Amino acid sequence: MEHLIKINLPGGFISAGDLYEILEIAESAGAASIRFGNRQQLYFTIAEERLEDLELDMLKSEISYEVDADQYPNIISSYVTDTIFTQFDGWLREGVYKDIFDAFDYQPQLKVNLVDNYQSFVPFFSGHINFIASGTSNYWYTYVRFPKTDILYCLPTLVYSEDIPVLAKSIEHTILNKPELFYNRTDVDTERFYTLLQKQVSVVFQPVTESLKLPDFFLPYYEGFNKYSNKYWLGVYRRNELFSIGFLKDVCLLCLKSRIGQIYTTPWKSLIIKGIDPADRNQWGLILSKYHLNIRHAANELNWQVEDVCREGLDLKLQLVRQFEEADLRTYQLSFAIKTQPKTGLQGAISIKKEKDELYSISHTRDFNPNSREEVVYADGVEQQQLSTHLIALCHSFQDMQCNAIVPETPLAEPAARTEEKELIYECSCCLTRYDKTYGDPLNDIAPGTDFEQLATYNCPVCDAPKSDFRLVSDGVDV
Repeated sequence: MEHLIKINLPGGFISAGDLYEILEIAESAGAASIRFGNRQQLYFTIAEERLEDLELDMLKSEISYEVDADQYPNIISSYVTDTIFTQFDGWLREGVYKDIFDAFDYQPQLKVNLVDNYQSFVPFFSGHINFIASGTSNYWYTYVRFPKTDILYCLPTLVYSEDIPVLAKSIEHTILNKPELFYNRTDVDTERFYTLLQKQVSVVFQPVTESLKLPDFFLPYYEGFNKYSNKYWLGVYRRNELFSIGFLKDVCLLCLKSRIGQIYTTPWKSLIIKGIDPADRNQWGLILSKYHLNIRHAANELNWQVEDVCREGLDLKLQLVRQFEEADLRTYQLSFAIKTQPKTGLQGAISIKKEKDELYSISHTRDFNPNSREEVVYADGVEQQQLSTHLIALCHSFQDMQCNAIVPETPLAEPAARTEEKELIYECSCCLTRYDKTYGDPLNDIAPGTDFEQLATYNCPVCDAPKSDFRLVSDGVDV
């Protein structure tokens, strides 16, 4: 018999030293690998006979954990996106995130999300209590998704950053103390809920004067070496969701050696290390070589959400990914969720849900934004072997819809024959970053007007792919 051990990483980050200590305890208890969850938490399995020793080590190190349970979901956040996926002069920064996490003096029993409104890497509404940054400094929207329902309610007021833990606690208390009103109900009286909540909590509110605007969904390429400012960040994704403890220990040791304080997990069950100095990049490459790790998985494989520790869902994902690759399918700006259990809370632009009798349904959000709430059923009663056929057709429909949505202001002239003077654009086949000689590449110190063909060597400024991975495109079409 094996036991599943879960450790929450509030906010989706942990110091290298603390993670190393967890890894030592897990390894001592017989675990060989670690996996990360959709809520940026950490899992590993151990044998029954090692449980007592593990519990003693956890007690000595004062580490909170759960055995074969998920009573206390992890607080997830978009902190991982700061500086690498959200590069703008907004107010939400590292200090704000950390102050909020530090102020939580209880373990939430409901799922809490804390996200930046400019990013789409971390889901907005997969929690029960979803705090979303507003345009007003240090004020947040609050969206409540009542447990075991699809009812999403936006409080009519904005909450101040330092009051988020207090408000979250009061919302949880209101819901759990009145389950007959707010838990697993098809009809929730949201006005009554807000009235009861106001009686419990006294915090700084501002009225909502402008509705939340969802950003267009764009899933950034989140693995491999990538540049930002004068540093690199490294993303590591594992096809089988398993990270060997040996690899993670070496990651922690190199972080400590190179003064990298924190390691980040993502809702896509991957790992991100920020702040890598260019002088240390080779050392990180040696770790990847030591463990034979591939960091060039197809983009098709990186945009899936699968339930935690779910072999059935993972196997189905890998099957569909292979079929997508065989079809040479473009899935840019799409994400997929596989749901083998009801009401899992996973978000995806396209959802594959297991129904009765081993059949599946396929649905998508109306605008293919995974943070949208309105779903459209695309196909019902689909056998597993027919899923890829329907999904490929749906993806083609999405791409056609994207093209049809672009309406030119003036009629297009007849296409001119290509001349030597026609400026060509090259696109990275790994992350779709483009090189346009009109602008050059400031990050690689390449001046505007420099022909791509004249570059002796070149690496993508985003994912560091070599020049050979670029392809010539024209108006978005392969040449």
